[in-house]
Amino acid sequence: MSDSVSALLAGVDWAAVAILTPLAGGAAAFVLPDRARAIGVAASVTTAAAAVALVWLIATAGPYDLAVGGWSAPLGIRIAADGLSAVLIGMTNLVGASVAVHAALTGRQTKPVAEAGVAAWGFWPLWLLLLAGLNALYLSADIFNLYVTLEIIGLSAAGLAALSGKAEAFKAAIRYLLVGIIASLVYLLGVTLLFAQYGVLDLGGLRAVMVPAPATQFAMVAMLAALAMKSALFPLHGWLPPAHGNATSPVSALLSALVVKASLYMAVRLWLDLYQPAGVGGEAIATVLGVLGACAVLWGGVQALIAKRLKLVVAYSTVAQVGYLFMCFPLWADGREALAAFAYLAVAHAFAKSALFLACEQVQRTLGDDQVSSLSKPELPGAVKVTFALAAVSLVGLPPSGGFIGKWLLLESTLSHGLTVWTVIVLCGTLLSAAAMARVLARFFAPEGQAAAHPQVVGDAASWRFSLTPLLLAVAAVGIGLLGAWPVELVGIVGTAQ
Repeated sequence: MSDSVSALLAGVDWAAVAILTPLAGGAAAFVLPDRARAIGVAASVTTAAAAVALVWLIATAGPYDLAVGGWSAPLGIRIAADGLSAVLIGMTNLVGASVAVHAALTGRQTKPVAEAGVAAWGFWPLWLLLLAGLNALYLSADIFNLYVTLEIIGLSAAGLAALSGKAEAFKAAIRYLLVGIIASLVYLLGVTLLFAQYGVLDLGGLRAVMVPAPATQFAMVAMLAALAMKSALFPLHGWLPPAHGNATSPVSALLSALVVKASLYMAVRLWLDLYQPAGVGGEAIATVLGVLGACAVLWGGVQALIAKRLKLVVAYSTVAQVGYLFMCFPLWADGREALAAFAYLAVAHAFAKSALFLACEQVQRTLGDDQVSSLSKPELPGAVKVTFALAAVSLVGLPPSGGFIGKWLLLESTLSHGLTVWTVIVLCGTLLSAAAMARVLARFFAPEGQAAAHPQVVGDAASWRFSLTPLLLAVAAVGIGLLGAWPVELVGIVGTAQ
């Protein structure tokens, strides 16, 4: 059965479809604003289907590798993907299509642009450009194209962050843009140093000629520092909570679930496939990244626990989750055994966090604000409460969720490496996350007798349009844990393409 499906799918270059479809859709949405919503949904769903087909082919036939126009590196551009790329491409497009459908459904409501945001025409061209950039990044096989795609992602994300029309959102978007530009310039400095030293940009070609020279080591530090800044790694995370907390909820879902994963993926790809094999990435650098990740876990957990706004609780939780992913770096010193933990945590976080931010939209429309102190109001629909509960199960790491599998693999790896301190940090972060989520859920499910009387409800948020997508995403965050060893086996597909 799998062979016949693979033979059927092999006749189409799905990687090209995954890049060109959102690019063409974004241009069409820009030119035809009256049909932007329909174009955006169609392009997002089509791209998701192409991504699923590409993931299937990689899972059954091995790594993907294509020289664009028949010109191989170093003269031409190669696009390539292995198991790790496939996991993130699949996650990106499934979550992205879900958020796009949600944005289209809720955008039909008669809400002001400043409140609805996603109903505005500008959302669709920016979102599709962002999607094209994300897919291109996961398929890029040289360090300069990674830079170009990261710039596309950063500019699109900053534009999306400003769409709500609020002054706070605009300020946060400008800060986001400035931080992104600075980080990009630092990354580009590293690219320039490597090209000046070796005259090669392709990852495979660089790996073959790279030596631990001072220029190489400086380039590594510059590139990893830039990617840490873009990933909001502690203490470079200050831009993230305002940007995610003040954007419209669908945009916050995209920024938190997808955008931060792009720079994280680049850091992992450069470390595992370039610096570590060339003997440049030392244990000290990995330890520094792990320590900063551990600090992010604790700091983000504490801030989520004391945040007064619901969206800030969710945003600071992202800071903590990014920390878990960076804690994987010291565990890669002896191989790729922590790669499965990274993939599981990244995917589970994407589904859970997109569900939470979309549910925040319904909270705001129902109650008129997202203050944690207001969450005990009885008007909140049951679907919102169930969505938060399911997403919290995955974020905290309770079985049988994807978050549980990811944390279990991470703990297993820390114990096998004898990093007891790392184990304690993971457990402490889990307790902080549980306390932050329990604080929210305790108000959601407070007995009606303890809820104060609230005479007015803002808007009619009981519609299924606002409830269905976040609930399905939360179910997916839990259901990922039931996939067994398949994601681990997919991540294990590593070729020489990258």
